[in-house]
Amino acid sequence: MFAVDKVLLIVGLLWVAGILSSKISARVGLPVLVVFVGVGMLAGSEGPGGIAFENYTLAHGIGTVALAIILFDGGLRTSLASIRLTLAPALSLATVGVVLTAGITGLAASYILGIPPLMGLLLGSIIGSTDAAAVFAALRSAGLHLPERLGRMLEVESASNDPMAIFLTVGLLGVLLGQEALGPGLLLLFVQQMVIGGLVGLLLARGTVFLINRAELGAAGLYPILATAAAILTFGVAANLGGSGFLAVYVAGIVLGNSGLVFERGILLFHDGAAWLAQITMFVLLGLLSFPSRLLDVTGPAILVALVLMFVARPIAVGLILLPFRFSAREIVFTSWAGLKGAVPIVLGIYPLLSGVPDAQLIFNVVFFVSLIAAATQGWSLPPLARALGLQREVAPEPPVSLEISSLKHVDADIVAFPVEDGDRIAGKRVRELALPQDAVIAMITRGSRVIPPRGSTRIKTGDHVFFVLTRGVRPLVEHLFVRAGEDQEPSLADLEFPLRGDTRLRDLADFYDVPVSPGDEETTLDELLRGRLGERLAPGRGVDLGAVKLRVDTLLDGRVERVAVVVRGEA
Repeated sequence: MFAVDKVLLIVGLLWVAGILSSKISARVGLPVLVVFVGVGMLAGSEGPGGIAFENYTLAHGIGTVALAIILFDGGLRTSLASIRLTLAPALSLATVGVVLTAGITGLAASYILGIPPLMGLLLGSIIGSTDAAAVFAALRSAGLHLPERLGRMLEVESASNDPMAIFLTVGLLGVLLGQEALGPGLLLLFVQQMVIGGLVGLLLARGTVFLINRAELGAAGLYPILATAAAILTFGVAANLGGSGFLAVYVAGIVLGNSGLVFERGILLFHDGAAWLAQITMFVLLGLLSFPSRLLDVTGPAILVALVLMFVARPIAVGLILLPFRFSAREIVFTSWAGLKGAVPIVLGIYPLLSGVPDAQLIFNVVFFVSLIAAATQGWSLPPLARALGLQREVAPEPPVSLEISSLKHVDADIVAFPVEDGDRIAGKRVRELALPQDAVIAMITRGSRVIPPRGSTRIKTGDHVFFVLTRGVRPLVEHLFVRAGEDQEPSLADLEFPLRGDTRLRDLADFYDVPVSPGDEETTLDELLRGRLGERLAPGRGVDLGAVKLRVDTLLDGRVERVAVVVRGEA
């Protein structure tokens, strides 16, 4: 048997064991990432598996690739809407918050472990960031959904704070090795890393979007691979130019994820799996690298460091930063506790071992304990804490099936599934009664486990999921059908123009878009109204005013108005 055959056997067994164990962990409430560490420890040199692995150089190489993939996937799933809504507090937590957390934890670690302050700060920097995948995996497993502003702030903060933790770790290692000096030089290095990394990520991502949408590769499976290759190239270009490769891939992910890519769903699914594989690999690797016999001596001090991180450093940093942004005390408490650790501390914990700084093994052992304790205690307790604080938001169940457009060319269309809730404008209506814009059509309705082909007589009921094929421009109009009239979250239709069929009744226009209708005109169609009001002046471009709404003839067919442009000039 070749050496690689044995390696593949071991790797395959570890992956399968880790993934299958995650099913058990979900049932008992144990965070899945802790299970992966346990699998690695059982397979390690001091476990039943007996696999001797202490190659930190190889672990660093695997970790760097894994971390780049995780950050790229995080960027793909970070919406511009989330960034706009929570930019200031999220980025403050991702930068100043990480520095404060690392500083407080590091000084405490220096005292607890009896190591120099710089070594303590290095330890604090390694464990100072929060992992988005771990936070939202814990919440999704319990079926909880946070208030929009809080959820999006946590999403952006936890996805974007890794570059700061990486910079602090690399910078302090440079100081300890005499390659950098504290002060202006380190600040200049930070600016250089961030600026070059951000610019490279932005520019190469723009080029990648152009390439993906115009390459016409012919094989759908090549598009996710092209995106991955572009991410790795982005990392390499940024790193070789003196920038942060990790920031570059995160920025590239944001740009790609918000650009409307060809085969977008396939790309997202591929990278979701790749990110999970990277997380599994890193936590199993941490278990393999750990030696329980070496950990016993640091158990007590490591627990104290973890307690300082969870109950002192993170709460102080979060409180100081979020109070000016008018977050409630409940939201601050929850954000303080949502400091779960992911793959980043594992990768960064290897850096001191490779650099040969004093107490490197001690730091790695403490990182192991702190990551494990944070994941084990905070992971399972996040959902009950959200309930206790009254922050949970009920979400509609997922539809039993999915429908998607699979195109190897860029198309201006989406398939969107909307849950029907009690009181929605659309609830109880028949399909033929819906005043849908002409660029939107119902493709499928699911009711429980049943798939219902839509017909004109089909009545839409509360609890259904309605699948629309629509162009992106009319999505706000379709969303308008799924809220109660007058609600605060009702999307505004001001300054919009959208097409409707000429046989749409004024009653439907009033029901769905709040257009005022004169008594007795409810059953009049738009075609009848326009022909009656315009008479001989009936022609494309001609219109009539109905208060804040103007109806304009768009298309005529055999003297009848086939298509009408509805222009909303103010709040309808």
